[in-house]
Amino acid sequence: MKKFAVSIASSLVLASVLTACGGSDDSGSTTPPTPPPAPAPELAQDYCYSMSTSMGDITLAIDASNTPITGENFKQYVDTGFYDGLIFHRVVRQFVVQGGGFTPDLVQKETRDPIENEANVGISNLRGTIAMARTTAPNSATSQFYINTIDNANLDQEHASDGVGYAVFGKVIDGIEIVDQIDIVDTSNSVPVENILINSVSEIVCPGT
Repeated sequence: MKKFAVSIASSLVLASVLTACGGSDDSGSTTPPTPPPAPAPELAQDYCYSMSTSMGDITLAIDASNTPITGENFKQYVDTGFYDGLIFHRVVRQFVVQGGGFTPDLVQKETRDPIENEANVGISNLRGTIAMARTTAPNSATSQFYINTIDNANLDQEHASDGVGYAVFGKVIDGIEIVDQIDIVDTSNSVPVENILINSVSEIVCPGT
């Protein structure tokens, strides 16, 4: 089976978390408490897209406010029709569904140059969010994306084993049931046995605007 050049970790690694207990030394000094992390930004809906697939339609809202590089990158690929006719080439049940890079014959499509990783923004890989797939190199993402089918906080920069994480840049606002259907298709080495086509991706007016 063809090895994919762009991928994300497909297994969850459990790490022990050591919590330092506050206390005093012989001089009576104490360790100051660690300040809580800043709250994650709310996902904006700057662009919305209807992704027509062979299993149904998925509506995506893209956050170009918090992730301007990633949001614009996705928009440019959509505007040029890059995703039309490609497939979801990787499905790991109860983890992610990934697409946007391969034709139905599993030929990788040529892309533009890779982009800067914006995982440091702090948007979490929650169920239904869309994020950029990449190689082990932090700034290697191009066209491929994945949709989280469960909460995958281990892919966030805060928890990622590589200390970098994967950049979330939007979320599914309609059609999550289609994502769930893709999540349970039959696969061979994580490749769907039957092609799941991305027929087209087109920009639409965001709901409520």
